[in-house]
Amino acid sequence: MAASSSIRTYIPTPPFLSPRTPQSSLSSSLKLTSPHFSPSSKPLLLSSPLSSPLPLRAAATSTPSPNTPTTTFHGLCYVVGDNIDTDQIIPAEYLTLVPSNPDEYKKLGSYALIGLPAAEYPTRFIAPDETTSKYSILIAGDNFGCGSSREHAPVALGAAGVTAVVAESYARIFFRNSVATGEVYPLESEVRVCEACRTGDVVTIELGLGRLINHTTGKDYGLKPIGDAGPVIEAGGIFAYARKAGMIPSLAA
Repeated sequence: MAASSSIRTYIPTPPFLSPRTPQSSLSSSLKLTSPHFSPSSKPLLLSSPLSSPLPLRAAATSTPSPNTPTTTFHGLCYVVGDNIDTDQIIPAEYLTLVPSNPDEYKKLGSYALIGLPAAEYPTRFIAPDETTSKYSILIAGDNFGCGSSREHAPVALGAAGVTAVVAESYARIFFRNSVATGEVYPLESEVRVCEACRTGDVVTIELGLGRLINHTTGKDYGLKPIGDAGPVIEAGGIFAYARKAGMIPSLAA
C-alpha cells in the first residue's frame, strides 16, 4: 500500500464529541466526569495517514490524582477577540503541509494565526524568523475556531507551542478537533476574559481548581470543567486514548 494511503478506523464516539450534541449543550457536556466512552454512542469515523504519529511536544506539568486533575499551564498569553475563524488560525494555502511529517509539522506551527489582520493585531503571534511562539496560552472571545472543519487549526496552534486556549465559547468543530488531535486544551471561561487580559500578561491555568490566574494584574477567573475531554487530550488524542483504553490495538514496538 502506498505511503499516502490512509486507514479508516471505527471507535465509539465519546459523548462530548458526538456530532449530535447541540451547540447549546456543549457546556453541560464538558461537566461529564467519567473518562469512559458511552457504549450507546454512534461510532466516529476517523482517518489516519499510514505514517509516523505527530511529533511529541513538551507536556504540561501534571501530577496523577485519582480524583482531581492537577495539570497546570504557565506562560505568556496572547489575546484575540470574537469569531476568530480557521482561515485566521491557519490559512488554506498551508493545508498541504502534512502534520505527521516532523519538518512540515514544525513549519505548520510557524504559520499559526498568520491570518490575523495586522491592523488589529500589530503584535504578531509568531515573531519574524521564528517557528514557535513565546505565547503558550491563547485567550479568545466568543465562537473561537468557527469556519471550516480543518484539523490543521488546533494542530498548527499546538505545533506553535500553545498548550491551552481559553475562550468564551467555541465553534463545535474546533472543540472536537482539539480533543481528537490532543494538541491543545480548549477551555471555556465563565466570564469574558479576553477583555480583562492583555497580550503579554503572565498567566497560570490550574485545571484542578478551574482557575485562570493573571499574575500581571493580580486577578483570577473561573473556568468551566473540561470533563471527559481531559483524559483524551492528556493521552495525546483520541487514537492514543483508545489504545490506552484497549479499544484498538497498540502500535507495534
